[in-house]
Amino acid sequence: MLIYSCSPKIVPPPPPPTIEAKAEKVFGSLAEEGKYLYENNCAKCHKLYDSKSYSPEDWKQILVRMQKKAKISDEQRDKIYNYIITMN
Repeated sequence: MLIYSCSPKIVPPPPPPTIEAKAEKVFGSLAEEGKYLYENNCAKCHKLYDSKSYSPEDWKQILVRMQKKAKISDEQRDKIYNYIITMN
């Protein structure tokens, strides 16, 4: 018991930051990340459309259809969608 009480305390390392926390460090907000993803993935193949050109339901369908072509994840698609909808 005496030996145990004199041993150094081992503190586990903190958990790694989440993807959202890393994105906030780089972009400042998730909306900025959505904007970055929209501008750098969608503009590779065509002009960027005004967010008001389509309804939120239309955007959802468009992004699902374009996701495979743009090679983006579901998470990235959702961030783009959230950015577009907030711009409406």
